[in-house]
Amino acid sequence: MKKAFIIFFSIVFSIYGLINYYIFIHGLQALPTGSYLKYIYIVLFIILSLSFIAGRFIERLSISILSKSLTWIGSFWLAAMVYFFFFVIIIDILRLVNIFLRIFPPRETVTYVNLKLLIFLSSVLFVSLIVAGGYINAKNPVVKTIQIKINKKASFLKSLNIVMVSDIHLGTIIGKKRFDDIVAKINTLNADLVLLAGDVFDEDIKPVIQNNTGETLKNIESRYGVFGITGNHEYIGGVEKACQYLSDHNVQMLRDSVIKINDSIYIAGREDKSIKQFAKKSRKSLGEILTGIDNNLPIIVMNHQPTEFDEAMKNKVDLHLSGHTHHGQLWPFGFITNKVYTLSKGYLLKENTHFFVSTGAGTWGPPIRTGNRPEIVNIKLIFN
Repeated sequence: MKKAFIIFFSIVFSIYGLINYYIFIHGLQALPTGSYLKYIYIVLFIILSLSFIAGRFIERLSISILSKSLTWIGSFWLAAMVYFFFFVIIIDILRLVNIFLRIFPPRETVTYVNLKLLIFLSSVLFVSLIVAGGYINAKNPVVKTIQIKINKKASFLKSLNIVMVSDIHLGTIIGKKRFDDIVAKINTLNADLVLLAGDVFDEDIKPVIQNNTGETLKNIESRYGVFGITGNHEYIGGVEKACQYLSDHNVQMLRDSVIKINDSIYIAGREDKSIKQFAKKSRKSLGEILTGIDNNLPIIVMNHQPTEFDEAMKNKVDLHLSGHTHHGQLWPFGFITNKVYTLSKGYLLKENTHFFVSTGAGTWGPPIRTGNRPEIVNIKLIFN
């Protein structure tokens, strides 16, 4: 396991380093020779490219203003890096095309030193606007409402008003104020059930504890309670501590278990698939979890990662809820998640099972969303 982690992070850091080097060299070449701007650029680029790694490392040792500042700076750089990378690739493609098609004006007619500087400054402005817009978008989750008809009776219930929230990623970036705003929106929806579909925490829960962010969980209003499941980030940060903290703050954790609500409906929660990687355990099959229940009543399953849809259909699940994907979070990565998952975001009906994958309420890494809106999902179930 330790060897696998070393290999994984070696690959990640190598790719990160190569991308940053690629951007760095192009930016350096764009600045005038001998200009003091080159020295400022070198120092600034080193700080930006190393700040996220340094901030996360220092945070593990002790949370401080330094760790928070570096993490915030580095988080913004992660998004900026993506778009600078795309910008530089486009420039290189155009330069390659110019070799054959001469799309650029002749050198005699243009001062190339000034042109390169203009392109450099334009790219900085363009990326800055994208990042700023993405940050504003990320801070303002929308309420997405969907109505679903379940072809089953639910004893005493004719309908059920569910609020589902996934991928909040509470920690250094998503702090108490942001979470207060999310919970305030949840409470306007008069929920019968609130379901937290994994990745409530970002990684280490120390920032959550220090800022007493968990107290806000107690403010969630729900007729039948608040139920949660583990996501991969609960396992990354320490699943037992995370689950205990959630339980201590009025969230009933469903860990490969099922509960009957108002003698009318079943809510099942699956352990995240990361249990195998981080805890060297296997999660129960959905069939095992649902053994002995009355299949005539509606069945809702929370499964953080949107996988194993066939298993849900086989076990006559009526509503299967997931998150995890963020639908790429940054454009154009949603095209990738669309290829990886059967459903990357939104609603899908397969046979008699309704599937919904949320883009999530928070962010991971960059506090930026450019590919979609963050969301709180209000699901209005109507029973036959």
